[in-house]
Parts: sequence; C-alpha cells; structure tokens
Amino acid sequence: MHARYGQCMHEVTSPTRKGTLGQDADSLLSRLRQLVVGGAVAPGDLLGESALAQEFDVSRTPIREALKQLEREGLVEVRPRVGTFVRKPSQREITEMFQLKESLEGLAAGLLARRGDVAELRRLAQNVDDEREAVRTGDKHAYAELVHDFHHTLVLGADNDKLSEHYELLINQLAYHRIVIQTLTLPGRIEASREEHRDVLEAIRSKDSLLAELTMRRHVAASSQSATLAGFGYGSAELKGQS
Repeated sequence: MHARYGQCMHEVTSPTRKGTLGQDADSLLSRLRQLVVGGAVAPGDLLGESALAQEFDVSRTPIREALKQLEREGLVEVRPRVGTFVRKPSQREITEMFQLKESLEGLAAGLLARRGDVAELRRLAQNVDDEREAVRTGDKHAYAELVHDFHHTLVLGADNDKLSEHYELLINQLAYHRIVIQTLTLPGRIEASREEHRDVLEAIRSKDSLLAELTMRRHVAASSQSATLAGFGYGSAELKGQS
C-alpha cells in the first residue's frame, strides 16, 4: 500500500490495542466505515483485504465480512477477480442524495422547532458560537468538525429514530466530511456557512416549524451548489451538469 494509505490506516487503528479488533466485529466495521467516509481513502481506491488484515491484525475473514456490509451500505464496490474499491457515486446519485439530505434535514429542523428549549437546541447555539472563532482564525478543519456536529445535533434534536437511521446511511454514502472540506476551500464559503447556520438556529428558536424547515432547506441547497463548484473531490468535469 502507498504511504498515504498506510499512514491513514495507522491513525484509524491506533486508538485500539492490537488484537482486540479481531474480537469485536462491530468495532472493525465501524473503523473501516470511518476510513471510507472520513476521506482517508479516495473514491476509486483499492481496499486490499490482505493489507487491511495486516494493519488491523486480524484474519482476512472478518475483513471480508466487513467489506460485504460496506458494499450493502453502498460505500464500496466489489469487482469479481479484481478487488474491493471505494465506491464513486455517479452524478445522478450525488444529485439524488443531496435532494434527500435537503428533505431529511429540513424535516429535522421543523421537528426540533416544535420541541422548544431542549438540550440539542442549546448545543446548536454553542456550536454557532464556536464557529465564530473558527471563522475568525480561518481554521477550516476545526470548522468542518463543527459542521459535522451542527448537522448531527440537528438530526438528533428531531427525536425521530427512523429519521436518524436513514440520515446516517445517507451521510455515509455521500462521504459528507470530504465534501465539506472541499467546499470550504471556496472563497467566502466558510463565512456564508456560519451565517446560514445562525439563520437556522434563529428559525428553530422561533418555534415556527415551517420557517425552520425552509431555512434549513435553503442552507442545504447552498451547500449543494458550493459542492458542485468545488467539484466534490470526485472531479469537477462530471458535476458541471448540476449547477
């Protein structure tokens, strides 16, 4: 495996003592999933079973089972007699996933607005405050983590288990963290994103569920447009038809 891949694998495996992953299939699956959705490996990269087994200190069998689950989740594709690769979504799939994201997050914002002053709302307010410092210093990686927390907290605040379940699957398939990092390279996007988050927060605080949903939908639509301009990290040529 090349240097970048090996370094990323080390970072993913380091929090767990060597050997324990073989006893915990859920942990192994979670770490492999994070390797894909977190941007450590790029769309089209080969995920070699032998290399993964060596890095995680397990046999190839649990690696193979975990990769099968990731295939069912739409994160990897298995090419017979070739290998397993990080899946590269088509233009149509990316467009459809952003449409779903807009609907799910809009619904979540509306549901949260109905709940009033709950813990998730207070966490969103703290998040927006923290974003101010990240914007001031231009710390894009810190801001990207805050973006993840903002959207995750919003969906949790909807207090709808089925919504959360479908949302997590969608975000993984979209590899959203990679997209956020890409869009924040656009001039002015980090500042615009924070303003949009502040608008969403105020709409939720108003307890107007329709306003909250509409404001959140507008934010996701703006994010989608920025992702198109940034090229998603999948190659800008294939995305020109989305703008």
